Amino acid sequence: MDVKRISPFYSVSPQISVADVGVAASLGFKAIINNRPDGESDDQPAGADIERAAAAQGLDYRHVPVRGGQISDADIEAFRAAMADMTGPVLAFCRTGQRSISLWSLLEAEHMVSPALLETAKAAGYDITGLQDRLQARLEARAAPGAPTPEAAARAFDVVVVGGGAGGIATAASLLKRRPDLNLAIVEPRDEHYYQPGWTLVGGGVFDRKDTRRSMADLMPAKAHWIRAAVSSFEPDKRAVVLEDGSRLSYDVLVAAPGIKLDIDQVDGLRASLGRNGVTSNYLFDLAPYTWDLVQATKRGVALFTQPPMPIKCAGAPQKAMYLSCDAWRRSGVLGDIDVAFHNAGPVLFGVADYVPALMEYVKRYGIDLQFGSRLVAVDADSRTAVFEEAGEAGGARQIEKRFDMIHVCPPQTAPDFVRSSPLADEAGWIEVSPETLQHVRYGNVFAVGDASSAPNAKTAAAVRAQAPVAAENALSVLDGKTPRAIYNGYGSCPLTVERGKIVLAEFGYGGKLLPTFPTWVVNGLKPTRLAWLLKEKMLPGIYFDAMLRGKEWMMKIERLEHDPSRHDAPAALADKTA
Repeated sequence: MDVKRISPFYSVSPQISVADVGVAASLGFKAIINNRPDGESDDQPAGADIERAAAAQGLDYRHVPVRGGQISDADIEAFRAAMADMTGPVLAFCRTGQRSISLWSLLEAEHMVSPALLETAKAAGYDITGLQDRLQARLEARAAPGAPTPEAAARAFDVVVVGGGAGGIATAASLLKRRPDLNLAIVEPRDEHYYQPGWTLVGGGVFDRKDTRRSMADLMPAKAHWIRAAVSSFEPDKRAVVLEDGSRLSYDVLVAAPGIKLDIDQVDGLRASLGRNGVTSNYLFDLAPYTWDLVQATKRGVALFTQPPMPIKCAGAPQKAMYLSCDAWRRSGVLGDIDVAFHNAGPVLFGVADYVPALMEYVKRYGIDLQFGSRLVAVDADSRTAVFEEAGEAGGARQIEKRFDMIHVCPPQTAPDFVRSSPLADEAGWIEVSPETLQHVRYGNVFAVGDASSAPNAKTAAAVRAQAPVAAENALSVLDGKTPRAIYNGYGSCPLTVERGKIVLAEFGYGGKLLPTFPTWVVNGLKPTRLAWLLKEKMLPGIYFDAMLRGKEWMMKIERLEHDPSRHDAPAALADKTA
């Protein structure tokens, strides 16, 4: 728990867990206020679970949900009523604590001057300067109830980058490498950054989970302004980003890299089942070690592996988990006693056909039952059953129930909620950009990098490594009043771990075109090789942390348009130039 004491009566914290409720009681808290709506993120405990834990500890509990960036007068009044009805000390929490400190400040503003409130929040590690006008207005409005609240003034930047994941930090680093004096802000609420490609190897018993986690502060570019807050919404017509406390950041150019949402609740019962009775997923930091525990413990029975409809991040990860598990069972001599099935909602094993023959060799070697067009719709850990929806013979859908001893689930995935509801989204909810320039199709000063982009590339860290310099160069062109000419060719890479010690190194671009980094005499990507395994295990983590996130664009080339893309009277001519 990261509890920040605001007053003797009131403290705030980022999201707490069910276990943290007992810690809060031991620290002397008598009441808990939950300011976060349910279902904001895949790793969020249900409010009802927090409430039950509070009751068990004898703590009072109130749920005063506030949507990020939309603290209304009604929200403040609901917060006032909750505070008045509770015996303190009170612990309030939301995703980061920002909404909880903002609610308290807006309530206290009726009898406290704003500089004192700003200083109190700052001492606790929160920046509420975006609320200054509203705080002052509430102080002045004490004698005039119902006075309108002014819109918070926006802090201004040349470039605002939304997201401190791979795409956001890599693009920010590339921007600052090209223009060190750029006034750039990165909006990211988390304190930790994760090397998610390593979680497959955690689940395979190769990596230690802690080696995939770094402090966000250690990775932020030194010259970037780190805004430790969550984004609530985009206002591209106003060139503004709205934060969870209602404050705004204005920009000349926006780079959106908010990542992807694991939509766990699309599968009935999955959230309650994860992490127990054989239900696991390498897509979650906390559960990747459990995958390896299950692999070691499973000696016979049924092992299921699932893949949802596309798009998902790292489309090969669901079957990587399967191959590594099967190889471990083969090495321990129990594979013959385990029925392994791969339920893939899609129609093919892998989207680039050139790599399928090598993968099929391992499917046959491990005796895997391939089930295409089979989508996981429900999981029950208590009965160890999974329900799949498949196409029926008459064209309709039918549901099939299967029992399991172990199931590795790849959750369905969507763009984050605040992206899907924004003017930047296309009909499917992704940020609608040109696949080549990564520039938004309607807002020329907006670019998108990474998983939330509509570009039809594979959603992998390797794709981000290729996108970041393209987005950086094009964003600077827009800042300078020029036409973006850097081109992204759809490059992505998926190191398919088919056994411990060998990898099929899939590298490809738009349309499934093969784009190998190395000549075939070094690494033949169409076959499993040990050299590709060494690249994955030994080199890629360092390339990720020490090069990509530092703006070092090793082995990257940028294609540039030789004509003005605003002219439609001539085809685009491309020239390869080293960045």
